[in-house]
Amino acid sequence: MRAESLQFFKDIVNVPSPSGYEQKAAEIYRKYCSFADEVKTDSHGNTWAVLNPQAKMKIMLAGHMDEIGFIIHYIDDQGMLYFSTIGGHDSAIIVGQRVWVHGSKKLVGVIGRKAIHLLEEDERKKKPEVKDLWIDIGASTREEAEQLVSLGDVATYQWEFQEVLGDRAVARGFDNKMGSFIVAEALRLLKEDGGLDPGVGVYAVATVQEEIGLRGARTSAFEINPQSGLAVDVNHAVDYPGVSKSRYGQLDVGKGPSVMRGANASPVVFNMIKDGAAKEKIPYQVDVAPGGTGTDGNAMQISRSGMAVGILGVALRYMHTPCELLSITDVENCAKLMAAYCRQVKPDTDFTP
Repeated sequence: MRAESLQFFKDIVNVPSPSGYEQKAAEIYRKYCSFADEVKTDSHGNTWAVLNPQAKMKIMLAGHMDEIGFIIHYIDDQGMLYFSTIGGHDSAIIVGQRVWVHGSKKLVGVIGRKAIHLLEEDERKKKPEVKDLWIDIGASTREEAEQLVSLGDVATYQWEFQEVLGDRAVARGFDNKMGSFIVAEALRLLKEDGGLDPGVGVYAVATVQEEIGLRGARTSAFEINPQSGLAVDVNHAVDYPGVSKSRYGQLDVGKGPSVMRGANASPVVFNMIKDGAAKEKIPYQVDVAPGGTGTDGNAMQISRSGMAVGILGVALRYMHTPCELLSITDVENCAKLMAAYCRQVKPDTDFTP
């Protein structure tokens, strides 16, 4: 991956952006996409970068820029911060984690619970509940904490982008700021390498609030009103112990991006993606979903009178944890595959199955 792209990838993954608080990620996205013909942020917070905005044939590329996190809802007399989760969390992972509390300044916090020595016998056997956890920033009183933290401030894990062996990396926010990177990078490839029909407009959208209900994809798809769209998100890799391939199918880290086949994907778009992959020699894996998916593609497909949608993905281990793991090469190839699809679309393309 070229150095500038890798830096953008790191920057957008590392910046805090829990659902509803994506502004800092949007700022990074806008800056990187300055090459586009048009860049805008709508009233919901979705951020668009567009090539050929005058074109009547429109493709929407969507990768959400929100991440899971925590939101402060109560401060007790000892200065402990009680929180609700933003998005889906495994409460067993939360205990003992260091977090950044994004108050009036960035504060170090730790998620506390009674020590194991003080747990009752039945408590030791159960998974911890979020209601029994708190964030400790070192304050001694409510007044001391409230000088720096307000109700509604958010917190994120203190884990950032780190490269490990081979082409792999770990981070807390790959789901799915990786997707925001991919749609921006696909747009850059179309701009710099060419091949996009001038009669086709491409809208690369970093969407908001996916983790709490695909909300940004709904509003941006309604506004853009494209004929076709590609959503990109992380997939569950199954190339580690204890996961049944016969139950979930096989997706491996490092074997290429995934292309979803099933009811949530247009068969026409699916075949066009495959054609683009063959033409540009991009490896891919097939992901199967029998119905709707938990991705932006679900909201996009049923926007207005319907959109011809494809769903791309990158295999990810340890989803919704502070140490999500993926292949940087898979991410790069996913952007190439997205651009390859866009090159297949012409002003008169018929998406009727």
